[in-house]
Amino acid sequence: MTVRRLLLSTVAAVSMAVAAPALAQQGPQPPQPQAQPRAFEPDARSTLTPGLQDAGQAAWNLSLVSHTPPAPGFTAPPAPPAVEGQTAPRVSPLAFANTDLAYSNGKVFMGSFHGFNAYDVTGETPQLVLSVVCPGGQGDVSIHGNLLFMSVEENRGRLDCGVTPPEGAVSADRFRGVRIFDISDLNAPRQIAAVQTCRGSHTHTLLPHATDPNVLYIYNSGTAGVRQGDELNICSDGQPEDNAETALYSIDIIKVPLNAPQDAAIVNRPRIFADRETGAVAGLWRGGRAGVASQRTSQTNHCHDITVYPELNLAAGACSGNGILLDITDRENPTRISDLFDPDMAYWHSATFNNAGDRIVFTDEWGGGTSARCRAEDPTTWGANLIADVKDGKLEGRNFFKIPTVQGATENCVAHNGSIIPVPGRDLMVQAWYQGGVSIMDFTDPNKPMEIAYFDRGPIDAERLSIGGPWSTYWMNGRIYSSGIQRGLDVIKLEPSEFLSAAEIAAAEAVREEVINPQTQTRVTWADTPQVAQAYLDQLGRGEGVDAALLGEARAEVERWTSGRVDRRRLRAVAGRLETASQAEGADALNARRMKALADLLGRAAA
Repeated sequence: MTVRRLLLSTVAAVSMAVAAPALAQQGPQPPQPQAQPRAFEPDARSTLTPGLQDAGQAAWNLSLVSHTPPAPGFTAPPAPPAVEGQTAPRVSPLAFANTDLAYSNGKVFMGSFHGFNAYDVTGETPQLVLSVVCPGGQGDVSIHGNLLFMSVEENRGRLDCGVTPPEGAVSADRFRGVRIFDISDLNAPRQIAAVQTCRGSHTHTLLPHATDPNVLYIYNSGTAGVRQGDELNICSDGQPEDNAETALYSIDIIKVPLNAPQDAAIVNRPRIFADRETGAVAGLWRGGRAGVASQRTSQTNHCHDITVYPELNLAAGACSGNGILLDITDRENPTRISDLFDPDMAYWHSATFNNAGDRIVFTDEWGGGTSARCRAEDPTTWGANLIADVKDGKLEGRNFFKIPTVQGATENCVAHNGSIIPVPGRDLMVQAWYQGGVSIMDFTDPNKPMEIAYFDRGPIDAERLSIGGPWSTYWMNGRIYSSGIQRGLDVIKLEPSEFLSAAEIAAAEAVREEVINPQTQTRVTWADTPQVAQAYLDQLGRGEGVDAALLGEARAEVERWTSGRVDRRRLRAVAGRLETASQAEGADALNARRMKALADLLGRAAA
């Protein structure tokens, strides 16, 4: 979420003022687009009854397993009684908002603007096992071994985690950056390091060293205003034309020696937005409108989210006014190899690779996550996902996806955080849309993305907009975990449907990882099981142009395998015919890939 408009309104106002004249300096502009009229229709999500913990619910191909309200002390206190003639002070729910999630060894860690909590999720329902009060927003968390990393952005953050904000514009007590906690003893977590940064930490991403297991890097994304040099001497503000050392237009790279994490420190602030030819620091989009009908787009002087895919030495950055692709072979010196601009994208917010790493879903946080952006009158391409392919190291935009429903004017709704569901042969993403709920997008065909499941609740308040809904929704070891900003933690499971078979769900649920930090993606591999084979068969059966007789043969052999009566000779034979069919001239490319994957799997099973 971008809460600058609420919490740092002065900074936001300055940014907008700078953006307008900058546009005129950018030379030829992209073609002026026309926002597409909204064609979506109301559905069961559109008329749900309001409430904080008792709102109406609607689910399609998903079911709620459990709901856990916020931990004690992690909700906004009630407003004091009104005094005649005085305006009662009110604490924003955002000050206690639940935020991002990480998973480690049977526990889900949930960040908060107020600190963080941990839940044991090995049983039927999550059990709270840890609460740490440490305000400062936005509290995104990630895990490596016994270390927990936490983003802190706001001026109220203190080095000692105290709840009383530091006083004055400059304070030795203020902390904005990345905290490091030792959580080896959940009964006594300890903050062991706090790396100060110039723009705080809105989000961060963990990246292991390519060869040294004792070194971990953090790519830090600060989005707030630049703090004063009197408070942190490496910081200075301003546009690069006036200040070559400006803290804008860079990210922070923090090196963490794992045998001495207390010595973590910034080792580089690379100029990843620089013009490749001239070296000008501000080399990407300068903000503003690309045309009369376009979005009011943001200036590219920071990244909001960076997602790394270490096995491919690639990182995808959602960087305010652009989506970018980085070569991270040299962890301390990432290099931008491609960038993408689209006039429908107001604020490039987050990025998620598919499992193959040749496709990326970028989200657009139009309105900063604090506005109703899924109303009947809102364009279908604004506040949506932009799906891009990666071809020969270049980003190529394909299409947009937005939840195909109509939400009310009191529901903040826009594309937000999600992750891949590991179904072999398909690209599926589960995702939070704030009060638009949870949605699953099938983007296997990037030109025709479609929704295949959802879960939603009614608005928190029917009369006024109250910020809420899922902040982050991720697939973690067989279940969907969703952090509700005000409502708490949801656990959701997939249900078989015409769009997703029981075998496909079983194949996804079988994938297990000890640690999951969604912005650090790892390649999923599937075991050679009958369920995975059946998943491919179900996908081939939905398509067209596949020999029905061949599918029937394959299905019969997989059924034998499932029942323990595997016939290796027949399995090899059908694998050979699938291999041949996958190479046939004119075969549909997607079917060919699935037939090849199935042939390889059956061949290994028959060996």
